[in-house]
Amino acid sequence: MKKIAIVIFLIVIGFVANILITTGFFRTVENKSEYKVLKTIPIAGAEDITVSASDSFALISSTKRKTLPPEEEEFGGLYLMDLKTGDLKVKYMTPFLSKSFAPHGISLLKTNDGYKVMAINHTPEGNTIEVFILKNDSLIFERSLVDASIKSPNDIVMIDENHFYFTNDHGYPKGIGKILEEYLGLSVSNVVYFDGMSYREVANGIAYANGINFDAKRNLIFVASPRKFLIKVYSKKQDGSLEFIEDIPCGMGVDNIEFDTDGNLWVGGHPNLLRFSAYAKGRKETSPSEIIKINYKSKNNYTVENIYTNDGNTMSASTVAASFGDIILAGNVKDSKFLILKK
Repeated sequence: MKKIAIVIFLIVIGFVANILITTGFFRTVENKSEYKVLKTIPIAGAEDITVSASDSFALISSTKRKTLPPEEEEFGGLYLMDLKTGDLKVKYMTPFLSKSFAPHGISLLKTNDGYKVMAINHTPEGNTIEVFILKNDSLIFERSLVDASIKSPNDIVMIDENHFYFTNDHGYPKGIGKILEEYLGLSVSNVVYFDGMSYREVANGIAYANGINFDAKRNLIFVASPRKFLIKVYSKKQDGSLEFIEDIPCGMGVDNIEFDTDGNLWVGGHPNLLRFSAYAKGRKETSPSEIIKINYKSKNNYTVENIYTNDGNTMSASTVAASFGDIILAGNVKDSKFLILKK
């Protein structure tokens, strides 16, 4: 009985130690950056931000969150920020929506007539993908997409007007399976592809598939796996299937992925996932933030540069860093504002 008790004790110790080590619990976060806060924008829960460099504007996905996951119905919207001048004025784009709209990940695609916009939407009735047309500073609602494969959607990226990918961040959206998945770091989430007619899984075995983006020049798909502190790199095939290339270790819980005009990846994320989880549930006042820049050239040929770290007192729980010129639009999961950083 003593031997059995010792074995059980060692298993429990190993289990706890694994959680603490793999979630960044022992990491010390120091305030460090060459960037300073240029301006704060009073928009709550700006979880995802994407930039049109050619037309000098940013699209912001905002939801006023109390807790994550939500305990009650949430409300949010999409905002447009003019980057042509230093005023950084913001326009609310979705006052016309009468339906429940709590946007999460977004994707922006330039078309012949303007832009197409897709947004992950979490509602009490279920998860949907909302489709809009952005034209002449006006947003027009087009349709909602519903499918059984949209079970725990987090982020989305359009390839063209009829094809897109999205991530499901959980294989088990509810119950004990979800708890085990999060704390044990089970790699059971996936990436789904819509080919214009139907949905199909094209990548799996991912621990909490989160941000996703597509580099058209190199034909590469990048997927964030925050629970493993990795960016996963895939080659996109002609039929939409994905071929795994490699993992990029990032040292933090990576979230959304954006590109600059040179093709570098900019990623917001969480140095300490346990602290983030407590903050998201309302048990802690702050959670550390981090921004990294990845110069990816080819397999086994990349650099990861720390751009910004903060203990959470300036901004908690960063989720996205969108680069434009010499500024960064840094969003987060549920702060009352987001930051414009300048070097």
